[in-house]
Amino acid sequence: MAWGRTRLGWRGPGGPSSARAGRPRYPTQVTDLNRSVITLSCLDRPGIVHAVSGAIVEAAGNITESQQYSSPDTGRFFLRVQVEHASAPDRLRAALDPVAQSFDGVLGLDASGRPVRTLILVSAAPHCLNALLSRQRQGALPIEVPLVLSNHEGLADLAAFYGVPFEHHPVFPKTKAWMEDRIRQVLADYDIELVVLARYMQIISPGLCADLAGRAINIHHSFLPGFKGANPYRQAHARGVKLIGATAHFVTADLDEGPIIAQNVTPAGHSKSVAQLVESGRDIESATLAEAVRLFAEHRILLDGVRTVVFS
Repeated sequence: MAWGRTRLGWRGPGGPSSARAGRPRYPTQVTDLNRSVITLSCLDRPGIVHAVSGAIVEAAGNITESQQYSSPDTGRFFLRVQVEHASAPDRLRAALDPVAQSFDGVLGLDASGRPVRTLILVSAAPHCLNALLSRQRQGALPIEVPLVLSNHEGLADLAAFYGVPFEHHPVFPKTKAWMEDRIRQVLADYDIELVVLARYMQIISPGLCADLAGRAINIHHSFLPGFKGANPYRQAHARGVKLIGATAHFVTADLDEGPIIAQNVTPAGHSKSVAQLVESGRDIESATLAEAVRLFAEHRILLDGVRTVVFS
């Protein structure tokens, strides 16, 4: 992985741009600039960075952050670029689309810092929900949460404290399909871009997993791939582990096996009970999930098959 900073284009009246017809001129006021995030993934070959940089210059753009990675395992190339540009976003898109097409790539373009519309699913545990909504309120997490959806009613007061609407629908075998249809309806009604399972203790059906592919994040209270499934702290205690952890990953139909986004660990001494491990794990679960959501909202995660490329 390489990272660097590149300055493109010409600045200010009377500078080099005055003598070069057709070159883009930057406005002198920062407030006149748009800020965008560009992502691109494609098969690796020469000329990708040069072509993207040229398109940015064409759209009066200036690169403020650039990260790239070429995977030796899959032969794919991944790029994330933050840009300031004097032109309209449509002009930047028009300049970049032919580049993406020429490399048969997947292009992403969004306004930098735009809050991502996020549905949070919860059950009874409050710590992950509190961490997400607290960080969102502080401005540390660029998400917009139009709804919290739960299969228990106990977190209604917590959602209300943060001013977020809350819905509660009990889930039993006979109502599971209805709940998943409700989730789909919320996705459409609220134009949801990200679904976060913040200790939502329900297994998502393969059909809904397919609908949410690449845009649903789960927190598992274990350092995967160890201790999958239910009661990972009890499993860890039984094995006498010296570290416990948490893993944020994309949701797939294979339980707790989706592409991993973020992981953290904390010490677990031999004298700690299962209850003490659970208590120790709450903070690390909250922090790991919040970090994964931030990475997603800032367009720092690109999928490379069953793995992720994370530009932190």
